[in-house]
Amino acid sequence: MKVGIMADSHDNLSAIGKAVSVFNDAEVSLVIHAGDLIAPFVSKPLMDLNAEFTAVFGNNDGERFGLARVFEGKIHRPPHLMRYHEKNILILHEPDNLGALVDSGHFDLIVYGHTHDVDVKQGKTRVINPGECCGWLRGKRTVALWNVESDDVEIVPV
Repeated sequence: MKVGIMADSHDNLSAIGKAVSVFNDAEVSLVIHAGDLIAPFVSKPLMDLNAEFTAVFGNNDGERFGLARVFEGKIHRPPHLMRYHEKNILILHEPDNLGALVDSGHFDLIVYGHTHDVDVKQGKTRVINPGECCGWLRGKRTVALWNVESDDVEIVPV
């Protein structure tokens, strides 16, 4: 079973569409977005996902009422804790107190964004920042695939 992870899509509809294709091709069962979707119109390409979707708000998500409306019940204030297939997953946008959260041992996976840089750490708590989906800052558009059973992570260009 695979989970798709994305962050910092910043209204880049082309990149979001490609991410959706990557996730559908990989047959992920859940897609996690770690914030900075930006505007409600990004929901259109995300509607093509063949998976569950959950997200947190990022620091640039100014149209929160609109995002909450189009992603009703699927977008949350960070930190957002969820349980998925016996795994405790914490979703952040900004990595505030990341070290302490990892050291707490309460989570199987912590997902974050904000930095626009890929960060994958393995340990008792797996940490994943998929990098930026948008490609605006680093020039690389990436998402992540996480295998729930094996704990393997693949960073995929979009």
